[in-house]
This record gives sequence, structure tokens and C-alpha cells, in this order.
Amino acid sequence: MPKKVAVVLAPGCEEIEALTPVDILRRLGVQCDMVGLFDLKVEGGHQIMLTADKTLDDSLLDYDLVAFPGGLKGAQNLRDSAKLKALMVERARQGKWNAAMCAAPIAFARYGLLDGTQYTMYPGMNADIEAEVNAGHFKEDIVVIDHQKHILTSRGPATAMAYGYAMAQILGIDTKDLEKGMLYEFLMAQK
Repeated sequence: MPKKVAVVLAPGCEEIEALTPVDILRRLGVQCDMVGLFDLKVEGGHQIMLTADKTLDDSLLDYDLVAFPGGLKGAQNLRDSAKLKALMVERARQGKWNAAMCAAPIAFARYGLLDGTQYTMYPGMNADIEAEVNAGHFKEDIVVIDHQKHILTSRGPATAMAYGYAMAQILGIDTKDLEKGMLYEFLMAQK
């Protein structure tokens, strides 16, 4: 069965983190829907207007993976949505994959999804989370995958490609040809 991913867009989201995974997943033939938290038109954190495919509804439960981009204001909007929280808690209860990067793990922390979880996020923000919840184990890796909790996290704008490829790999999709074609393989070899 074809895999489906949703990227939830909230006002103030980090545009690179929102669009990079969408681009990668669509190139790989994955249905990747951009879901507006409130509206179809979403203004990103750097005043770039994004157009979502749909707005948030209960169909979020039908996706194989749901991803949150960061951007502090966007992450706060995701964190503060009671409707989104209810859907994400139910997804976690069902053992579905959820992903967040940069500032967006603050939403997962509010939802209780980071309790006992291996995760990463934007440098320094983990201190705020750890003061509030049993946020598990913070790591300074580019991408952290907690297979037990079905949580994928990443650091910030520069790690958006790694985040997108990790989503595809979690879904069982081979990314090697695309990594080569997009020069990601070349970039990673330069470290």
C-alpha cells in the first residue's frame, strides 16, 4: 500500500523545514500532504506564503507519518492546539510515526510524546523541555530516531534534508538514488 505523510503547517513555521521534506518525499513518489493548522494559506516565519493542500481534520489519523516543522512561532502554534494534541496523542497510542524538528518538539513535550523518548531539537531548547517533563534523553545528533516510541526528531534548518530522508527510510523507501541526484551524498562526504 502506498505510504502517506502529512506535514502540518502553522503560522510562523520555518519554511525550509516545512518544504524540504515535502519536496524529498514527493520526488520519491510518496503522497505528502501539507496540512494547514488553521487555514489553507499559511505565512511562514520569514514572510513566505505557503499553500496547504488541506486543513487539519481527523484524517490526520490515516497518515503513516505526521511531521512538524520548527520555527518558534509555528512550534508554539502547534503546541497550543488542543485539536492537534488530541489527534497526535491518538496517533501515538496507535503506534504511528510522528516527527518534529527544530523548535517543534516543544509541541510533542506538551502532548506527552517525549516522555522517556530519545530525541533532538534546536540547540538549547531542550533545557526548557527537561525542566517541565520527563523528556527522556536529549542527543546532539543531526537526526534521532526512537524506534520504540515511533518518534523522529531533527535539529534545525540545515538538517532538513536529513530529516526528509529519514522519514522516507522509516517508511521503507530506498533514498540512495535521490540522495545522489540531489547531491546530498556529495554534501555529507564534505564533513
